[in-house]
Amino acid sequence: MNGVAFFITFAPNMRKNSPASYFLLFIAVLVITSCSKFSKLQKTGTDQEKYDAAMSYYKKGDFYRSGLLFEELIPLLKGSTESELAQFYYAYTQYQQGQYNTSQFLFKKFFDTYARSDYAQEALYMHAFSLYKDSSPFNLDQTSTFTAISAMQDFINTYPESPFREECTRYILELRSKLERKAYERARLYHKISDFNAMSMKSAVISIENFRKDFPDSKYNEELAFLKVESQYNLAANSFSVKQKERYQDVLKFYQELIDKYPTGKYNRDAEDMFENSQKQLEVIAKAEVERQKQLETQPDPANKPTKVTTPAISEPKGQ
Repeated sequence: MNGVAFFITFAPNMRKNSPASYFLLFIAVLVITSCSKFSKLQKTGTDQEKYDAAMSYYKKGDFYRSGLLFEELIPLLKGSTESELAQFYYAYTQYQQGQYNTSQFLFKKFFDTYARSDYAQEALYMHAFSLYKDSSPFNLDQTSTFTAISAMQDFINTYPESPFREECTRYILELRSKLERKAYERARLYHKISDFNAMSMKSAVISIENFRKDFPDSKYNEELAFLKVESQYNLAANSFSVKQKERYQDVLKFYQELIDKYPTGKYNRDAEDMFENSQKQLEVIAKAEVERQKQLETQPDPANKPTKVTTPAISEPKGQ
């Protein structure tokens, strides 16, 4: 809403000749004058006047107008001494307005164009920091998070002695914790829906194992180690008989891994119940295998059966 529209909208609600109405009128006139001055600068100002105004607006915190002027000036200033600073500050105007995807691109473009500039290191850092700011929440797609981690690591590799190194390391850990949370929630989701089908049960086990490899020191590993036992137990219990032996054996193995890593863990009692039930099922399976073997041994060997002898049919004599 411009100054005129603002005044027309709210002025009728003000008491006539009240201090508030005079103040509102003053603000409206100030806004209108400022807009007129800026419009005139855009239309008739010289490149130098626009450049000086853009810097002035930036220092005052008016990043919107500063950005408009810098955007207009950049293609006109090529080859001049002001071109470098115009591009650098233009990237900052976008960052200050929360346009992080735009600012990361502009900072990287500045670094690629002015790799020997005094501002090159800061530009590459701000490229990575803009990506960090643009990283998605953990419950959304994490492609932007991986990109931000890569950019932070590239900065550290490029400027290993930079004063920004410590900050980048901290941001990388923060971004990795977001990936950790994402992987944890995904593993828990597979476990939550694993009652519905065997594929989800297997996915839960695989997802938990991948999580442990990716985040060996995670605070979630004890809980997930238990959920791995539980998922495998549910998978074994709901499998066809031909697959149960192997899957119950895996329950025993996963249980042993749990108590070895967390001997006094809070999930061990529940896991022990599944361990004992799995042992009982394996005993039942073993007895059934013994019985089947006995039956096979008592049955006659088909190879020892007498061969059936067949004689060719005798043709009837033909009539005379």
